[in-house]
Amino acid sequence: MVTIGKVYLVGAGPGDPKLITVRGMEALQKADVVVYDRLASPRLLQVLKPGAEKTYVGKRTDRHTMKQEEINQLLVDLALQGKIVTRLKGGDPTIFGRVGEEAELLVEHGIEFEIIPGVTSATAVPAYAGIPVTHRDYASSIAIVTGHENPDKLDMNIKWDKLTPATDTMIFLMGVAKIEYIRDQLILNGKPPETPVALIRWGTRVNQQTLIGTLADIAEKVKENNFKPPAVILVGEVVKLREKLNWYEKKPLFGRRVLVTRSRSQASELAERIDDLGGEPYEFPAIELKQPTDPIILAKLDQALHGIELYDWLIFTSVNGVEYFFMRMQQLGIDIRQMAKARIVAVGPKTEEALLGRGLLTAVVPATFYQAEGLLQSLLPELEKGQEVLLPRADLARDYLPNELMEIGMHVTQVDVYNNVICSEGIEDLIELLSRGDIHIVTFTSSSTVNNVCRLIEEHSNLKAAELLATAKIACIGPVTAATISSWGLPIDYMAEEATIDSLLEAIVD
Repeated sequence: MVTIGKVYLVGAGPGDPKLITVRGMEALQKADVVVYDRLASPRLLQVLKPGAEKTYVGKRTDRHTMKQEEINQLLVDLALQGKIVTRLKGGDPTIFGRVGEEAELLVEHGIEFEIIPGVTSATAVPAYAGIPVTHRDYASSIAIVTGHENPDKLDMNIKWDKLTPATDTMIFLMGVAKIEYIRDQLILNGKPPETPVALIRWGTRVNQQTLIGTLADIAEKVKENNFKPPAVILVGEVVKLREKLNWYEKKPLFGRRVLVTRSRSQASELAERIDDLGGEPYEFPAIELKQPTDPIILAKLDQALHGIELYDWLIFTSVNGVEYFFMRMQQLGIDIRQMAKARIVAVGPKTEEALLGRGLLTAVVPATFYQAEGLLQSLLPELEKGQEVLLPRADLARDYLPNELMEIGMHVTQVDVYNNVICSEGIEDLIELLSRGDIHIVTFTSSSTVNNVCRLIEEHSNLKAAELLATAKIACIGPVTAATISSWGLPIDYMAEEATIDSLLEAIVD
């Protein structure tokens, strides 16, 4: 007997994925199936548990993927299969979101459900355009009105003669196609033609567009600018505040969608910084990091760790090397105090920070140029011929550092503590975005990410990587990665002065 599942009816917020509620995020993370529409940020789907199904039921003014009645029945059918279903809807589902219809059918079938409110686009979108919907000097009342219905139905449901004189700020959702009709009704019922109007398209997103006018000229401006849905229409004196309070559209990376190609475990810092600067990070983890499984490689690693007390130097060339090195030590039950003899080296400040988090101080960190070449130059004055060096690294690491150390007489043991595995999930979506020119900047932070992205593009499309990436700017973290980028025939538009995320972002913003 199949246990009946549960349905969460969740408001995703207006577009910015960080505007979803904590409760809504929890519902996403526990879902077996997510049923979503086009107004929900695709970045929210990245938090789903492995194996969760995704079903798109989005609507456009010219095409409906699925009728509302079919969506209602889909939720019932999935729940009756015993699945936890999250219905992800843009904005707040209780404000013109038809959540009541979906919930009613669930009740009829005895299916448990929760309605989880969301941040409504009615207030959030104007806020991102620098327009508070109320203000002590301009507005003490608001009205939220649907603008999506046909004019006859609008006349039946909206009491224009009472709404217009009684409300300071009027907010119309989904009303761009009816802008002339809305204008006519407002002027007919007493709104002065010079009343300010704002249309905000794709509000809270990187491609937000704001059109300002008055009731007298806004319809003509919509035509002139080919201003398309979805958009929020705001009518009232508060629109005047935009000139002073416009904050989001002034961020340095506003309007830029930036591809982050690092592994999922590494991407968060870069993605957060891009988001803070007003850009939209699009995460495509071209590499996945995993512990080695090859018995020969593991045997060599374990042998080195069991003899850790013999080494004079322990050199870490990445944060990942630190993480996976100590993960294996813990799995083997090796006491960290056995490393007492070794002097510890970090390739850069982030690696040093990872070591400090484990209570370990570093003997050497390069002052600049945080790659193998800079590390070697900093090490040379400290080294003595014949010393034992342990070098934990990735399976695809360059041979430059171990070769140079052996050349000067060091005894070097190289061990692979993690593997870089190519990750193709989401490559079709990425190719589509690149084809439309919707990726504006591509960040590469290692040679492996360059190679993986370019190989995947060529394997899953009929184009050369250089052709498909031609419309995007390329940002590079260091000279080694730059050489790999050039080998694929790609230009480099932004070059970090140092091999750090901070320096990479500075190059892009500058």
